[in-house]
Amino acid sequence: MTEAPLREVRRAVYRPVREGNALEDTVARLVQTIRLGVVAPGESLPPERELATRYAVSRDTVREAIRELADTGFLVRRRGRYGGTFVADPLPQPPHPGEVDAAELDDVLGLRRVIEAGAARAAAGRSLDPATRDELWARHEAAAAASESDYRRLDTLLHLTIAEVAGIPSLVALAAENRARVNAWLDTFPLLPRNIEHSNAQHERIITAILAGRADAAEAAVLDHLAGSEALLRGFLS
Repeated sequence: MTEAPLREVRRAVYRPVREGNALEDTVARLVQTIRLGVVAPGESLPPERELATRYAVSRDTVREAIRELADTGFLVRRRGRYGGTFVADPLPQPPHPGEVDAAELDDVLGLRRVIEAGAARAAAGRSLDPATRDELWARHEAAAAASESDYRRLDTLLHLTIAEVAGIPSLVALAAENRARVNAWLDTFPLLPRNIEHSNAQHERIITAILAGRADAAEAAVLDHLAGSEALLRGFLS
């Protein structure tokens, strides 16, 4: 597993959409791909033909979804030999959502605790091969060394890697959907340098516990980590 991996995450964001709302679901899935950082700002999406196959929709539906997101500034279409559809760099800054409904916030954050703590416990309970162990640590190091502009993307990929390492494919789709909703809120307020330092130290405790096979410690470290970001989310959004 390296930057190309995250195979289950990619399967989750590129899986077939529902037939009844093909356009809307294709737009939503592309936005999820962008918000999770599966395709980074400045990088290209897969070709339209490939997206149509993965989403099980027509190429016209894919083109329309791309057109919608290009019109809103999330995607840029380029022609020529090196053309294609690229994620905007920088991405448009989303407007602050104002006060978020308390019940919705409780639901999303409660589900996040269950998913991410369970994923860390499951990952710690597995016998991980050397490549997977190296990938987990590399994801942590990448987030710790990230620039401010790239921090949330690499932080997201670290969390999704833990979900993938848990070895439960259906869990990855849930983690991706939940994280995309959380990121939509996180992106509306600034990064706090001291919070990043604290977060990186917590990441190290989480990964160290997983690699040591200490399931209880991994779960506890995740819950401690999530409590910090949850406090920030409630402070900015409530």
